[in-house]
Amino acid sequence: MALIDLKDIHKSYPLDGFDLEILKGITLQIEKGEFVAIMGPSGSGKSTLMNILGCLDTPTSGTYILDGRPVQDLSADELAEIRNQKIGFVFQGFNLLSRTSALENVELPMVYGNVSPNIRIERAKGALASVGLSDRMEHMPNQLSGGQQQRVAIARAIVAGAPIIFADEPTGNLDTKMSVEIMHLFTKLNQEMNRTIILVTHEEDIARFANRIIKIVDGEIHSDERQKND
Repeated sequence: MALIDLKDIHKSYPLDGFDLEILKGITLQIEKGEFVAIMGPSGSGKSTLMNILGCLDTPTSGTYILDGRPVQDLSADELAEIRNQKIGFVFQGFNLLSRTSALENVELPMVYGNVSPNIRIERAKGALASVGLSDRMEHMPNQLSGGQQQRVAIARAIVAGAPIIFADEPTGNLDTKMSVEIMHLFTKLNQEMNRTIILVTHEEDIARFANRIIKIVDGEIHSDERQKND
């Protein structure tokens, strides 16, 4: 059974008296442990697809089964529970709290999960160590480089043990050197920690880090290719 199973997913938004169709019948399966890049030009629907996959939005029609559970008809509270238990997010803008240390930023998902303070701290320290930031735990975001801030965001995404990591243009605010370092980190998470990585990007060189590249054009899958990476 696939970890993610989409069947005939449509998504429309009301606009000026008619429905603007963004996704036009997406059917897609992603297996546990895959590293998938979703590409497409601006307006192609790739971010809408990511939001549905990440349970941040629901489809207008179609079926979405996540780890054996149909999610398209779940309540907002049930979707929040799934996000907390199964999904970690990494965004282009890092989304760190500016007046909170790296360690405290990483602790946040566990605060919402009612994890005890002592366990939170130990897990957060471990997550920061795993992304190479053992010596930056007490630093504020403005004391960190862009690449270091994104590493904190990745640590926050993995700290609660979520098996799926969604990364939306995670290198968009980074220079080439930092982008490569972040992508090597995602590769490590995929290969050594068996996390399923789903990455949205418009950059071909970033997409090539993935084992599978899905291209979206005008709300439909244009191509779906697997590649072997060394």
